[in-house]
Amino acid sequence: MYKRTPSRDNSNMEDVEENSDLLDIGLDKGTSNPSLMLSLPHVLVATISSFLFGYHLGVVNEPLESISVDLGFRGNTLAEGLVVSICLGGALIGCLLSGWIADGVGRRRAFQLCALPMIIGASMSAATNNLFGMLVGRLFVGTGLGLGPPVASLYVTEVSPAFVRGTFGAFIQIATCLGLMGALFIGIPVKEISGWWRVCFWVSTIPAAILATAMVFCAESPHWLYKQGRTAEAEAEFERLLGVSEAKFAMSELSKADRGDDSDSVKLSELLHGRHSKVVFIGSTLFALQQLSGINAVFYFSSTVFKSAGVPSDIANVCIGIANLAGSIVSMGLMDKLGRKVLLFWSFFGMAIAMILQATGATSLVSNMGAQYFSVGGMFLFVLTFALGAGPVPGLLLPEIFPSRIRAKAMAVCMSVHWVINFFVGLLFLRLLEKLGPQLLYSMFATFCIMAVIFVKRNVVETKGKSLHEIEIALLPQD
Repeated sequence: MYKRTPSRDNSNMEDVEENSDLLDIGLDKGTSNPSLMLSLPHVLVATISSFLFGYHLGVVNEPLESISVDLGFRGNTLAEGLVVSICLGGALIGCLLSGWIADGVGRRRAFQLCALPMIIGASMSAATNNLFGMLVGRLFVGTGLGLGPPVASLYVTEVSPAFVRGTFGAFIQIATCLGLMGALFIGIPVKEISGWWRVCFWVSTIPAAILATAMVFCAESPHWLYKQGRTAEAEAEFERLLGVSEAKFAMSELSKADRGDDSDSVKLSELLHGRHSKVVFIGSTLFALQQLSGINAVFYFSSTVFKSAGVPSDIANVCIGIANLAGSIVSMGLMDKLGRKVLLFWSFFGMAIAMILQATGATSLVSNMGAQYFSVGGMFLFVLTFALGAGPVPGLLLPEIFPSRIRAKAMAVCMSVHWVINFFVGLLFLRLLEKLGPQLLYSMFATFCIMAVIFVKRNVVETKGKSLHEIEIALLPQD
């Protein structure tokens, strides 16, 4: 998949297989696995940021009409679109800065800096009486949304024991699903109670405040502390997270993994053109294919598909949310059993089948009733299979395979690709649907899913059950 060698080394596929074998061999471990209950509370606090991520993505869906009436821009589709999409612009800014913030002030303070604009922005949106105040508030919230996910992926990866790192990583996706569903349920009274949309924004400040406060009591990433030269503090945090018996072993692994790494700061050019460009390309491509698979387009179009089948849009949204949550819960149990690569491979494969079903439903070859079954069934299958692998795995896999020195900044670059493509899919989907029709558009999404299957098969290596230090040592240059 990726071999940490100088750029002048033209390695072939045999080198890739040799490095993959190193991961399978592993290193000598301690006699037993540490208790997962030591690190679980820290992981759960970190996933509050993912809950907020999901909540703010969905918070304006139901109340948008009421917001437009109260703030005086009803019927202005551009203004309505900006209320939704300006959050994505803020997220791109926050995401681009996330790696430098996480490396500069640490993971815990990065979470607190993520919560701060969410509190300020949500308060501004809740209290405003005009469109400008709403847009500024949404922009602030967006910066927090962009900062949160990469830092959450980093933190969960770095504080979790190797044997449950995949399971803990799946909590991020589950928290996002719960946030989306929470926004949906909070928004239900919006049509009956005047001004309820303000409550929807005020409510979000509570979990953001809890995140900022609870992080004071959470462990800092030992990996970040070690990089800062604070070795004693790193060992103390390992004792909190893994137990005293495992801390010494974890520190010895960390020192081995650190050998040979340059101590200077990481430049953006090094990620894009230097010795690490290959792994950054793989990470960026995974996030790009995740978005080009059509997942957000499915969410945007789900209400229309269900409405054509005679199902009310609110029930449709709940059903899609349940399918997403169910898939995420199942992936939590499979992540450390089947492994990341297997879940990613079959997830994209299932998504391709689901898109083919939806494309078939859009043809004239099937009856109206048959088309409804294909469309609705294909949509459920797509969301379920996405949640099993393509949703949670990239955010977990990439911090695992990135060397410690570049981990935070490489995640920032890769997730920025996610936000850019997310923005353009949302911007162009309805226009492409109008110009190309559902059959051709769904066929294009199916093609991207098949490309993802091939890409995963050829480029992704399995990391389940291995410590970050084992993975990094296995991927060190072969001198």
